[in-house]
Amino acid sequence: MSALNWMIIRNNNAFLLKKRNINKPFSTEANNLTNLSSYRYSGLVHSKTVGVVDTPDKKGFTVVTKKPKCGKKPAKALEKRTMKAGARRSLYKLKTFLSANKYRRDLTKAALRRASAVLRSQKPLPVKKARAAKKAE
Repeated sequence: MSALNWMIIRNNNAFLLKKRNINKPFSTEANNLTNLSSYRYSGLVHSKTVGVVDTPDKKGFTVVTKKPKCGKKPAKALEKRTMKAGARRSLYKLKTFLSANKYRRDLTKAALRRASAVLRSQKPLPVKKARAAKKAE
């Protein structure tokens, strides 16, 4: 079923970003970890999808998954888990959730990369020290 849906929406949908001189179009859909328009990463066609988004308070990240049983009820299909236990522990929890539960093992590395990028964006920028001016004597 998902392969048929992908064949229908792969060239024309509201989330595509096509630009000149770029072979592979980008996608802005939810639950697309790499923002590439491909069957593997599509958050629209699969019954199980994974998305990593920022939390509103900028501490940690939220993992958004889709329940496979709620395929015909999109409002009830999304399940959110917030992970705020620190960077290393949260990434470990995400990895075990995806691989140990056999929930889209193929997306584990992409989800970890997205979560790391979200956590990195929450860190404050380092303050540059101003050089002391040389005294002319």
